[in-house]
Amino acid sequence: MNSSFFAHRPVFAWVIALGILLAGIIALRSLPIEQYPTVAPPSLTLSLTYPGADAATLDQNVTSVIEKEMNGVPGFLYMEATSRSNGTAQISVTFKSGTDINIAQMEVQNRLSRVEPRLPEEVRRQGVQVNAANSGFLMLVALTSKSGRTSTLELGNFASNNIVDELRRVPGVGDVRLFGTEYAMRIWLDPEKLAGYGLSASEVLAAVQEQNSQTAGGSLGDQPTAENSQLNATVITQNRFTTPEQFRQIILRANPDGSTIHLGDVARVELGADSYLTGSTLNGKTMAGMGIQLTAGANALSTAEGVRARLNELARTFPEDITWTTPYDTTPFISASVEEVVKTLVEAMVLVFIVMFLFLQNWRATLIPTIVVPVALAGACFGLLIFGYSINILSLFGMVVAIGILVDDAIVVVENVERIMAEEGLPPREATVKAMGQITSAIIGITLVLMTVFLPMAFFPGTSGGIYRQFSVTLAVSIGFSAVLALSLTPALCATLLKPHRDHVEEARPRHPALAFVDRFLGGFNRGFNRVADRYQSGVGRMLSAPLRWLAVFLVAVLLTGLLYTRLPGGFLPSEDQGVLLVTIDAPPGATADRTQLAIDEAREFFRQQPEVRNIVMINGFNFFGQGQNAAMGFISLHPWEERAGAEHGVDALSARAMAALSQVKTANIFALNPPPIPQLGTSSGFSMKIQSRGGADTAALTAVRDQVLAEAAKSPLLVGVRAEGQPPAPQLYLDIDRVRARALGVSIGDINATLSIALASAYANDFTYSGNISRVLIQASAEQRMTPSDLLNLQVRNSDGEMVPFSAFSRTEWTAGPPQLQRYNGYPALTVSGAAAPGRSSGAALQEMEAIADRVLPSGFGYEWTGIAFEEKQAGAQVAMLLALSLLIVFLVLAALYESWPIPLSVLLGVPIGVMGAVIFTLLRGLSADIYFNVGLITIIGLSAKNAILIVEFAIEQEEAGKSTREAILQAARLRLRPIVMTSLAFILGMVPLFIATGAGAASRQAVGTGVIGGMIAVTLLGVFLTPVFYLSARRWLSRGRLHSGPSSEEEAPHA
Repeated sequence: MNSSFFAHRPVFAWVIALGILLAGIIALRSLPIEQYPTVAPPSLTLSLTYPGADAATLDQNVTSVIEKEMNGVPGFLYMEATSRSNGTAQISVTFKSGTDINIAQMEVQNRLSRVEPRLPEEVRRQGVQVNAANSGFLMLVALTSKSGRTSTLELGNFASNNIVDELRRVPGVGDVRLFGTEYAMRIWLDPEKLAGYGLSASEVLAAVQEQNSQTAGGSLGDQPTAENSQLNATVITQNRFTTPEQFRQIILRANPDGSTIHLGDVARVELGADSYLTGSTLNGKTMAGMGIQLTAGANALSTAEGVRARLNELARTFPEDITWTTPYDTTPFISASVEEVVKTLVEAMVLVFIVMFLFLQNWRATLIPTIVVPVALAGACFGLLIFGYSINILSLFGMVVAIGILVDDAIVVVENVERIMAEEGLPPREATVKAMGQITSAIIGITLVLMTVFLPMAFFPGTSGGIYRQFSVTLAVSIGFSAVLALSLTPALCATLLKPHRDHVEEARPRHPALAFVDRFLGGFNRGFNRVADRYQSGVGRMLSAPLRWLAVFLVAVLLTGLLYTRLPGGFLPSEDQGVLLVTIDAPPGATADRTQLAIDEAREFFRQQPEVRNIVMINGFNFFGQGQNAAMGFISLHPWEERAGAEHGVDALSARAMAALSQVKTANIFALNPPPIPQLGTSSGFSMKIQSRGGADTAALTAVRDQVLAEAAKSPLLVGVRAEGQPPAPQLYLDIDRVRARALGVSIGDINATLSIALASAYANDFTYSGNISRVLIQASAEQRMTPSDLLNLQVRNSDGEMVPFSAFSRTEWTAGPPQLQRYNGYPALTVSGAAAPGRSSGAALQEMEAIADRVLPSGFGYEWTGIAFEEKQAGAQVAMLLALSLLIVFLVLAALYESWPIPLSVLLGVPIGVMGAVIFTLLRGLSADIYFNVGLITIIGLSAKNAILIVEFAIEQEEAGKSTREAILQAARLRLRPIVMTSLAFILGMVPLFIATGAGAASRQAVGTGVIGGMIAVTLLGVFLTPVFYLSARRWLSRGRLHSGPSSEEEAPHA
């Protein structure tokens, strides 16, 4: 069955096309929609708590123990751990792309169970949680009071007990972080009263644990029963306490005289907060916030919809005064980005069809590619479903790029049929049969080249490989379906839709005046194009007379391209205006929540005055780089993109203004950060470098080295916002216990530690029931009794003789400083340095600058590693050269097999450097970087420049086999194929224009794709059409001997080079 078969069987062709279209429509309804596919490497987070422990204790006794066990887990990529002085720690293990996160979690749990017996008892009691949630937040849910009468504590308790667990069950939600607190039974001890009654804190804890308990009482008359037993009943005992009054009545001591000492005599008991560390506000008003974190690989849009749907269901049972909103949401950017790319897709199709009409000058001829392209795109959707992909920005970019390629096959067929009808006067069916006989081999050649050029992209590993794969599969499947349609539906449409040319119709009907004007315009266009074609042919003739000279010019151009490419800054993904901004606030070490609140208020006031800002969420006690009273974070939501047009209202401009204004705040360090393009790769855009102590140096030495790097980075014009992540050393009170003296006084170290932990670290006793929910009972010294070092020394502990001994009898205090958190990276103590490229500079240049600084500054025993986006960028940069070389090699081999010749493929591929030169020049002029989108553009340019050359070379081979000389053959082929080359190239270029001039959500990515491709295609079209004949002539003259094999359409075996 050949392509002329479909010219006689149009219904058969329509059946094939409708089958493809139907499959595509079904696939489109089933495909998930998301911003980016799951391209980031999967990770697991281990979270644990060691009440009362400082960062060093956690690091030595817990974190390093677990980390050592996790090292080398299958699929391991890198690991980072943080131990904090508030008794919490996190270990994040990141795995190689493609690792099954469920299997990885099982492996991590197995290793954790092996190491758990070595962990402190307090840690084992609290448990180690392992989850696959991403570190950033998909959205923030705010629970607020309509009237202001509901307290923050009530809001937090309602959220904790009624909403958090419900949202955790929504598919795609990895975890829900509550920025608020539930109720707890708070027992505030008065150490002076305890001492007066001769009681210790440990005795209070034991009494609460003993009396606030519940026991299974069993049954009266249970089986086996005694004879004549008539009754069976369950025995119940006193349940756990539920009110503060019941706790106050707990008996601490019963004296021989009958008097008793109750808990209320030595402590204040109240219904308080489980934690006083974090709180949150929305536009200055209190709220209970819930941060929604995605699970690894989850679809952001469907997860956000599921969260909203669940909240709408739950809202029916909310108290009258409580309502919910989502003041911070990253999904509008995803939706807007996808909508913008879809709009670009439509705009590209319209522009492409305008070009086709201009050249084909026939509505019927233009209608044929108009029908074919949507069918091919539907086939691409079906391919995405088969391969398990989604509709996302990357696959949609692939479709936009594909439009310009898809029309090529249809244009080549239609233009050839039109030319034969015009020149030979054949009716449409016969002209179609003849045209398909001429160009079938060219279509097959172009299709094989374009599909194979994208093939290597599908097999690259890592995050960049995941991005390349989306493009390659979309483009390869689209091109494959395009070729099938070009050989089936297109000839069928040509045979049935086209009409004989007017010049060959004996009696042409008179034309409508408007159509007559169009005819005159198109006639003028044709005459102008013919004059250009004549000049082109004469120009090519002159170049063919001196091929060596032009080969030398080409060589100079290649060298210039290489030089310019080295000047092109590297990058990973362009930074986007996502409509949100992150703000981190770090007050001085040891600052209280009240001091930090002053900085929060100043930051909130600045953003409140900015016209771009819609919502301001401020959270105290927490940011992505630390926790504590001196930490805070802001989530700034901006108005939609259409309401803040112009770069001066973009997120980068707002961030720059914020950095300038908030740098004047004296009470804290405040940074405004743009979120990363792929949220799974970190919490902010820019880079993160881990400075490691590999030689056993202490924290002070590591900090000094880190500070040297920061000082050097501050001097560099390539860098901006370089900062130390984490928190600086904070005040610490060292309690120096004289163990000999304590032993002499009969005091055990265990009792000392227990008293300290209970009084200062909020000891967990057990649970109680409140409003049907289980909450914790916490014991701690009252606030006024734990404010100064003297309060600590006034604590008393019972000795072996039953006497109360003050801490001052066996210990002293000393002020010192220490890190509120300690970090480790891949097993080494580490500190993090983060920053970004200066405006107008690329991320690749910033990474090189930081590496140069680190190599210059770091002494022996210290090293550095990249993490997050920077790690992926370095990995991607190392793969680019191999990717380009592999693509060129595969195209060369395919062409060699197609033409049964080694030199001819060389003449086709020599045009590639011209396209690369155009892409590099345009990217440089626009100030963009050589990121992943640029590399995708280069791969596309390889295929398109080869396509243009194939159209000329294929006809030249036919002319040579007809008996013409090489020079005559290539001249005639160049003249004959100029029109379809210009038409297809111009169609492709105009199809890329919406990407090139993109604005709004996701504009940076669209511009990155469009700029390089348009630059490369312009260069290939303007210069390649002149140089390809020179390359072909040179290859035939100096590299090839004998006749040529003309490819798939050749009917005889011929000698070949």
